[in-house]
Amino acid sequence: MAIHLQNVSKSFQKTKIIHQLNLDVKDGSIFGLIGPSGGGKTTIIKMMLGMLPADEGTITVLEHEVPHEPLLYQIGYMAQADALYTDLTGHENLSFFGSMFHLNKKKLQERIEYVAELVDLTPFLKRKVGLYSGGMRRRLSLAIALIQDPPLLILDEPTVGIDPALKKKIWHELIHLKNNGKTILVTTHAMDEAAQCDELAMLREGSIIANGSPSELLEQFGVVSLDDVFLHAGGVEK
Repeated sequence: MAIHLQNVSKSFQKTKIIHQLNLDVKDGSIFGLIGPSGGGKTTIIKMMLGMLPADEGTITVLEHEVPHEPLLYQIGYMAQADALYTDLTGHENLSFFGSMFHLNKKKLQERIEYVAELVDLTPFLKRKVGLYSGGMRRRLSLAIALIQDPPLLILDEPTVGIDPALKKKIWHELIHLKNNGKTILVTTHAMDEAAQCDELAMLREGSIIANGSPSELLEQFGVVSLDDVFLHAGGVEK
């Protein structure tokens, strides 16, 4: 397993946010973590990265128990909030973050060209990020997550604010990356994106209420859409 969570719990100010969570993400798959805002998705990701300690349970990522600092060189992480240097250009941001992974000059330039093309930012790389739109910043954040060609990608709401045509292109590339052996965990509110994942875990109030492949979930609940799965699994509709 690329990611394994066993009996993981997390509380903030005596309020339990994550409840005895068990989760497995298979190597070479796209795993979707689905749920409403405030449901605990970002907290789970931060614990996977070692940014937050779990109160209970164990988390193993790429065969190492978290926290394990060297793991960060093997993970491409895209946060919900863009962490960019707005006084630098897009190219300078990519160069800076790429240099953290000790890529040689030739390899770094190849990766910059590849990721910029993927997110449709090539014409804007010389522009300061402070002049980018919100959607352009999200695209740059995704490019940075891909810059070191990591075996594991953890993407928190990667396509929020991105137009449908580019979203389709990005998902096409994510599937291509998966087919070439990468493991991808993605959080999303969008059920059309969820349908492209190999496996899903639906999260509500810090607990998994349903998990399986999209087709398995549709069959299990006898519905025709993943929106209906979420409603039925959460007890909103019977």
